[in-house]
Amino acid sequence: MTTATAPVQAATAPWQIDPTHTEIEFSARHLMISNVKGRFSNPTGSVVFDPKNPAALAIDVSIPIASIDTRNEQRDAHLRSADFFDAENFPAMTFQSKRAVGNTASAFKLIGDLTIRGVTREVTLDVTAEGAGGDPWGNDRLGFSAEGKIDRKDFGLVWNQLLETGGVAVGDQIKIIINTELMRPKA
Repeated sequence: MTTATAPVQAATAPWQIDPTHTEIEFSARHLMISNVKGRFSNPTGSVVFDPKNPAALAIDVSIPIASIDTRNEQRDAHLRSADFFDAENFPAMTFQSKRAVGNTASAFKLIGDLTIRGVTREVTLDVTAEGAGGDPWGNDRLGFSAEGKIDRKDFGLVWNQLLETGGVAVGDQIKIIINTELMRPKA
């Protein structure tokens, strides 16, 4: 993304996360033989972003736990329970950026605080700027993709079941994949 392809307003004008064009997915090992994928929907939040001033980057995102979808209602209900996310007591997970390292116009590392079940840990996401431009309705748009990994036990997600063959039902390492589109009305 360069200033030639992305009109930029003042760094204080926030971008909004477009929930209909944002995917927050995850993948976890299942029975030590395959991966189970799932997703969260309806994220909300804002992003302050100025490609001319990467230090001004500020991201504040909230993701509703109730939106979890692994294509299996029984598993989703278990993930919402106190065994995992405890959605009744912790209805959302949040991410707040701390800094970006690298070229925010192409690829960079985004470091921030992820909070799940009231536990906050610093995480690093590898981010790629996917493009910028206007939409037919007069809004500016930015696209980004990001990937990272977390250890679920760091956030108090410790439920598991030992297998007769050795190993466990759910792996500890969780892969995170995000594709997001940001929108801001033109001045």
